[in-house]
Amino acid sequence: MKKVLQFLFGRIFITAILILLQVAWFAVFLLNLTRYSVWIHAAFSLLSLFIVLYLIKNDDNSSFKIGWIVLVMLMPVFGGVLYTLFGSKLPANKMRKRLAVRHSELAPQLGSDMTAAAALQKEDLRTYSRSRYITDSSAYPVWQNTSTTYYPLGEEMYAAMLEELEKAESFIFMEYFIIKPGAMWNSILDILKRKAAAGVDVRLICDDMGSLFLLPNGFAKEMESYGIKTLMFNPFVPFMSLVMNNRDHRKITVIDGHTAFNGGINLSDEYINAVEVYGHWKDTGVRIVGDAVWNFTMMFLELWHAYRPENAREDVSVFKPNARHAGAFESDGFVQPFSDSPLDGEALSENVYIDILARATSYVYIFTPYLIISEIMQTALCAAVKRGVDVRLVTPGVPDKKVVYRLTRSYYGPLLKAGVRIYEYTPGFIHAKSYISDDDTGIVGTINMDFRSLYLHFECGTYMYRTSALAALKADALETIAKSHEVSEKEISRSSFGRLLDAVLRVFAPLC
Repeated sequence: MKKVLQFLFGRIFITAILILLQVAWFAVFLLNLTRYSVWIHAAFSLLSLFIVLYLIKNDDNSSFKIGWIVLVMLMPVFGGVLYTLFGSKLPANKMRKRLAVRHSELAPQLGSDMTAAAALQKEDLRTYSRSRYITDSSAYPVWQNTSTTYYPLGEEMYAAMLEELEKAESFIFMEYFIIKPGAMWNSILDILKRKAAAGVDVRLICDDMGSLFLLPNGFAKEMESYGIKTLMFNPFVPFMSLVMNNRDHRKITVIDGHTAFNGGINLSDEYINAVEVYGHWKDTGVRIVGDAVWNFTMMFLELWHAYRPENAREDVSVFKPNARHAGAFESDGFVQPFSDSPLDGEALSENVYIDILARATSYVYIFTPYLIISEIMQTALCAAVKRGVDVRLVTPGVPDKKVVYRLTRSYYGPLLKAGVRIYEYTPGFIHAKSYISDDDTGIVGTINMDFRSLYLHFECGTYMYRTSALAALKADALETIAKSHEVSEKEISRSSFGRLLDAVLRVFAPLC
């Protein structure tokens, strides 16, 4: 009986009921409006026309715009409504204003390690210009006095996370897209509960949509009862808030201000291969210790303060890296954690990826689970190869979403023709989002090479220049490529119908 009641009052069941009621109401509404169908059709068509004109004039990426224009024109009645619900960034104005206030308050406190920036400028002017762009666009500066450790698998980073969480004495900040009860989350939760009971300031941000069907009803209240302050970001409300594009896709753990973890790894058992969902799950992450952790701390606090105003006036200086660390930090190259927001009109992550490709001289190796890219990114990949750069992409061998997998493969043709080498991870699904170039430049983070990550989600990454983690990242890339299947042009040849299907999928790419 208890399980039945939990199901009846759970979010999944309630959400399903609300959706059914909304559909029923909509059907009755349409039946009553059939005598006005001509006028309704005209109104919707006019809306679609205005949206097409709006898309033409705005400064979004052309591939993103063209997909929506075709979709709206294919469905003149509902295309405009579809864009309003799923494509437009306008409904995020309230979110934009709220976060802008917190960003304006916290950004000046990020400070700027002028010593690190000056040292980078002296060492490599081109890399300095990229770093300066990241700082100018996101406010997050580059740092020295930071060490980096690369993890080629989720289970390895998980073990390190448990060890560091146990050492926490002052605070723990965790921000994740997916949290799912199981061995991984339960062991972390056990530590968080003990730490909170001991007086450690434990805070948790979880994207509501990412964990909608995974967490029990009342999850946030349960966490609060343990002393774990919890924020469910951008809560899902059926049909009342379908403009849910701007998800928090970041994965951040900060411990006592001096240690942080970042990468593609969510808090769910498949990420550490405790369960097998799509074969072997390949993910990557990085631990950073030192001054650069301040960037991750401020990323977390900006979002936290925007939605937990009771903490908005706290003294953030108590969370600085050296506040809870005795002595100097080890210095290991240049490290620049950064955040990419969908609300600022700047495609920061895409531009940094393209810049790495444009400035590479020897090689660029890329891990990405999805490849749904703009014409600009495709051109950058092809242009790098044509300059003699060894560009290799590793995508999943076992897909998590078959339609998205087919869409990903639809982009292979021109890349392979140009000379880009594409590999599919034979053992299973690769969820990693990593770049390594020329032995001295790399990014490990949460940023997929798809429209949602590059334009719509809150994302973050750790940009590294001449750090020790890069050697491990390159070795892992080569090892992963060795156990992956290299795709040939012959393998992706399509029939006329197949090419037509791929073209249709491309139209819907902005929705994927």
